[in-house]
Amino acid sequence: MVSNIFLGLGSNVGDRLSYLKLAVERILKAGNCFLKKSSSIYETRPYGNLELGNFFNAVIQIDTALKPDELFEFVKRLEIEIGRKETKKKWAPREIDIDILFYNQLIYNENYLVIPHPAVLKRDFVLIPIIEISSDFSHPVIRKKLCNLDLNLLESYIINKTDHKLI
Repeated sequence: MVSNIFLGLGSNVGDRLSYLKLAVERILKAGNCFLKKSSSIYETRPYGNLELGNFFNAVIQIDTALKPDELFEFVKRLEIEIGRKETKKKWAPREIDIDILFYNQLIYNENYLVIPHPAVLKRDFVLIPIIEISSDFSHPVIRKKLCNLDLNLLESYIINKTDHKLI
Protein backbone atom coordinates (compact mmCIF):
# COMPACT_ATOMS: atom_id res chain seq x y z
CA MET A 1 0.00 0.00 0.00
CA VAL A 2 1.13 3.51 -0.80
CA SER A 3 -0.06 5.99 1.80
CA ASN A 4 1.09 9.48 0.92
CA ILE A 5 -1.31 9.90 -1.95
CA PHE A 6 -3.15 13.19 -2.02
CA LEU A 7 -6.23 13.74 -4.17
CA GLY A 8 -7.63 17.20 -4.78
CA LEU A 9 -11.40 17.43 -5.03
CA GLY A 10 -13.32 20.35 -6.50
CA SER A 11 -16.84 21.25 -7.56
CA ASN A 12 -18.46 24.46 -8.80
CA VAL A 13 -21.80 23.22 -10.17
CA GLY A 14 -25.06 22.55 -8.35
CA ASP A 15 -24.82 21.14 -4.84
CA ARG A 16 -21.04 21.38 -4.57
CA LEU A 17 -20.90 19.80 -1.12
CA SER A 18 -22.93 16.78 -2.23
CA TYR A 19 -20.65 16.21 -5.20
CA LEU A 20 -17.55 16.26 -2.97
CA LYS A 21 -19.13 13.89 -0.46
CA LEU A 22 -20.31 11.56 -3.23
CA ALA A 23 -16.78 11.45 -4.67
CA VAL A 24 -15.29 10.44 -1.30
CA GLU A 25 -18.06 7.89 -0.74
CA ARG A 26 -17.47 6.30 -4.16
CA ILE A 27 -13.69 6.30 -3.74
CA LEU A 28 -14.04 4.44 -0.44
CA LYS A 29 -16.81 2.07 -1.59
CA ALA A 30 -14.69 0.81 -4.48
CA GLY A 31 -12.56 -1.04 -1.93
CA ASN A 32 -9.23 -0.20 -3.56
CA CYS A 33 -8.62 3.04 -1.65
CA PHE A 34 -8.67 3.71 2.07
CA LEU A 35 -9.08 7.14 3.62
CA LYS A 36 -6.30 8.29 5.93
CA LYS A 37 -7.28 11.93 6.37
CA SER A 38 -9.51 14.59 4.89
CA SER A 39 -9.03 18.34 4.96
CA SER A 40 -11.55 21.02 5.65
CA ILE A 41 -13.64 22.21 2.72
CA TYR A 42 -12.64 25.59 1.34
CA GLU A 43 -14.71 27.91 -0.80
CA THR A 44 -12.49 29.32 -3.51
CA ARG A 45 -12.74 31.63 -6.43
CA PRO A 46 -12.21 30.03 -9.83
CA TYR A 47 -8.74 29.44 -11.19
CA GLY A 48 -8.23 30.04 -14.91
CA ASN A 49 -11.70 31.19 -15.94
CA LEU A 50 -12.99 33.94 -13.69
CA GLU A 51 -16.49 33.66 -15.18
CA LEU A 52 -17.06 30.31 -13.45
CA GLY A 53 -18.87 30.05 -10.13
CA ASN A 54 -16.97 29.62 -6.88
CA PHE A 55 -15.63 26.17 -6.04
CA PHE A 56 -15.68 24.00 -2.99
CA ASN A 57 -12.24 22.37 -2.71
CA ALA A 58 -10.78 19.78 -0.35
CA VAL A 59 -7.92 17.30 -0.23
CA ILE A 60 -7.99 13.70 0.92
CA GLN A 61 -5.03 11.50 1.79
CA ILE A 62 -5.49 7.85 0.86
CA ASP A 63 -3.82 4.45 0.97
CA THR A 64 -4.03 2.33 -2.16
CA ALA A 65 -2.28 -0.48 -3.98
CA LEU A 66 -3.30 1.03 -7.32
CA LYS A 67 -0.44 2.16 -9.53
CA PRO A 68 -0.51 5.80 -10.69
CA ASP A 69 -2.05 5.06 -14.10
CA GLU A 70 -4.64 2.73 -12.52
CA LEU A 71 -5.55 5.39 -9.96
CA PHE A 72 -5.85 7.98 -12.74
CA GLU A 73 -8.20 5.75 -14.76
CA PHE A 74 -10.22 5.01 -11.61
CA VAL A 75 -10.75 8.68 -10.66
CA LYS A 76 -11.53 9.75 -14.24
CA ARG A 77 -14.16 7.00 -14.44
CA LEU A 78 -15.60 8.20 -11.12
CA GLU A 79 -15.82 11.78 -12.39
CA ILE A 80 -17.96 10.64 -15.33
CA GLU A 81 -20.13 8.38 -13.14
CA ILE A 82 -20.75 11.27 -10.73
CA GLY A 83 -21.84 13.52 -13.59
CA ARG A 84 -18.85 15.41 -14.97
CA LYS A 85 -19.50 16.32 -18.56
CA GLU A 86 -16.85 16.05 -21.24
CA THR A 87 -15.77 19.38 -22.69
CA LYS A 88 -12.95 20.58 -24.88
CA LYS A 89 -12.60 23.74 -22.78
CA LYS A 90 -9.71 23.78 -20.34
CA TRP A 91 -11.58 25.85 -17.72
CA ALA A 92 -15.18 24.65 -17.66
CA PRO A 93 -17.82 24.19 -14.95
CA ARG A 94 -17.34 20.91 -13.09
CA GLU A 95 -19.70 18.80 -11.07
CA ILE A 96 -16.58 17.08 -9.77
CA ASP A 97 -12.89 17.31 -10.47
CA ILE A 98 -10.48 14.80 -8.92
CA ASP A 99 -6.76 15.40 -9.36
CA ILE A 100 -3.84 13.26 -8.23
CA LEU A 101 -1.68 15.87 -6.51
CA PHE A 102 1.04 13.65 -5.06
CA TYR A 103 1.74 9.91 -5.10
CA ASN A 104 4.28 9.45 -2.32
CA GLN A 105 7.59 10.87 -3.56
CA LEU A 106 7.00 9.66 -7.10
CA ILE A 107 7.92 11.85 -10.05
CA TYR A 108 5.88 10.59 -13.00
CA ASN A 109 5.43 12.11 -16.44
CA GLU A 110 3.29 10.51 -19.11
CA ASN A 111 1.25 12.23 -21.83
CA TYR A 112 -1.96 12.07 -19.82
CA LEU A 113 -0.64 12.22 -16.25
CA VAL A 114 2.02 14.27 -14.47
CA ILE A 115 2.76 13.68 -10.79
CA PRO A 116 3.24 15.82 -8.76
CA HIS A 117 0.41 17.81 -10.31
CA PRO A 118 2.21 20.50 -12.33
CA ALA A 119 0.20 23.42 -10.87
CA VAL A 120 0.23 22.34 -7.22
CA LEU A 121 2.78 24.98 -6.21
CA LYS A 122 0.60 27.75 -7.68
CA ARG A 123 -2.63 26.83 -5.91
CA ASP A 124 -3.18 27.75 -2.30
CA PHE A 125 -6.48 25.84 -2.40
CA VAL A 126 -4.55 22.55 -2.56
CA LEU A 127 -1.40 23.48 -0.64
CA ILE A 128 -3.22 24.74 2.45
CA PRO A 129 -5.46 21.63 2.74
CA ILE A 130 -2.45 19.31 2.30
CA ILE A 131 -0.53 21.19 4.99
CA GLU A 132 -3.63 20.96 7.21
CA ILE A 133 -3.64 17.14 7.07
CA SER A 134 0.07 16.38 6.57
CA SER A 135 2.20 19.32 7.61
CA ASP A 136 5.52 17.52 7.14
CA PHE A 137 4.93 16.30 3.58
CA SER A 138 7.78 17.24 1.21
CA HIS A 139 7.44 18.05 -2.47
CA PRO A 140 9.56 15.47 -4.33
CA VAL A 141 10.80 17.87 -7.01
CA ILE A 142 11.75 20.93 -4.97
CA ARG A 143 12.56 18.76 -1.91
CA LYS A 144 10.97 21.17 0.54
CA LYS A 145 8.32 20.58 3.16
CA LEU A 146 5.10 22.21 2.01
CA CYS A 147 4.74 23.88 5.42
CA ASN A 148 8.02 25.74 4.75
CA LEU A 149 6.81 27.35 1.53
CA ASP A 150 5.99 31.05 1.66
CA LEU A 151 2.31 30.91 0.72
CA ASN A 152 2.11 34.71 0.94
CA LEU A 153 3.88 34.81 -2.42
CA LEU A 154 0.93 33.04 -4.08
CA GLU A 155 -2.19 34.65 -5.39
CA SER A 156 -4.89 33.62 -2.94
CA TYR A 157 -7.96 31.84 -4.28
CA ILE A 158 -9.40 30.86 -0.91
CA ILE A 159 -12.45 32.87 0.11
CA ASN A 160 -13.05 31.02 3.36
CA LYS A 161 -12.76 27.74 5.19
CA THR A 162 -16.29 26.36 5.48
CA ASP A 163 -17.88 24.55 8.42
CA HIS A 164 -18.76 21.62 6.14
CA LYS A 165 -17.19 18.18 6.60
CA LEU A 166 -16.47 15.57 3.92
CA ILE A 167 -17.22 12.62 6.15
